[in-house]
Amino acid sequence: MNARLNAENAARKKKQRIAKPARRPRRPSLSNEELLDKALDLFSQHGYERTSVETITATAGMAKRTVYLRFGDKKALFIAALQRAIERWRVPIERLQEAERDGLEESLLAIGQILVDNLLSPAGQRLLRLTNAESGRMPEIGEYTVQEGTGRTIAYLADLFRRHFQLDKLEMPEAEDAAEAFLHLIVGGPATAAAWGVLRDKALIDRRIRFSVRLFLHGLMAHFGEAAPADATALKDEYLRLKRLVSQTIMQLDKARENLAHAGAGTVT
Repeated sequence: MNARLNAENAARKKKQRIAKPARRPRRPSLSNEELLDKALDLFSQHGYERTSVETITATAGMAKRTVYLRFGDKKALFIAALQRAIERWRVPIERLQEAERDGLEESLLAIGQILVDNLLSPAGQRLLRLTNAESGRMPEIGEYTVQEGTGRTIAYLADLFRRHFQLDKLEMPEAEDAAEAFLHLIVGGPATAAAWGVLRDKALIDRRIRFSVRLFLHGLMAHFGEAAPADATALKDEYLRLKRLVSQTIMQLDKARENLAHAGAGTVT
């Protein structure tokens, strides 16, 4: 009797094991970096307010609980995504240092071109629009952008100016002001125009970068008592003017010598 019951129980358990559906393999969860990239894409397309955590999790194939455990809330997720994008987009200071040339004008032209191209890139324009749109309600976004992006570039440019003029911080306290003015004049204009949808030809942008750099240098060098660089045309005009002046002076000297000789003053050398 007991043997028969044991056999029936064993058969029933075996049948239950066979009938139980097999577990589906789990979908691999996205890394934090992959999640932040997907979230930033959605924030860029729809804006912060119109992008919900539900939309992000559905796109990423993740549970809301997982996202909340990793980042806390939507605002924290947005800030983390933006910070990651800024860190990947900003120009390394080493790249700017490699662009330096013998002359300050050539260095600033190369540096300005790098910074403008970086801001006009798709990643740069996306960040510019996002930070402009949301920094009013989230001041920490603007602070982070200045600290990790603009602030580092300003510190580098200030050091470049001090090295060129061979001055220290006490002798050149306005170096940071000059660096900020450089960014506003050379970089800010093309970037703002592009953010407003005003697309300009690269040749025009390059020409205006060169003009703006020279305009900046004239003011900077005049402030620190150094002659501003002149272009080839200006040098040629100045040479011809001085040559004419020398010729006129020689003619006047020859005329004066003749007059003195006629007046009986003897030979004049």
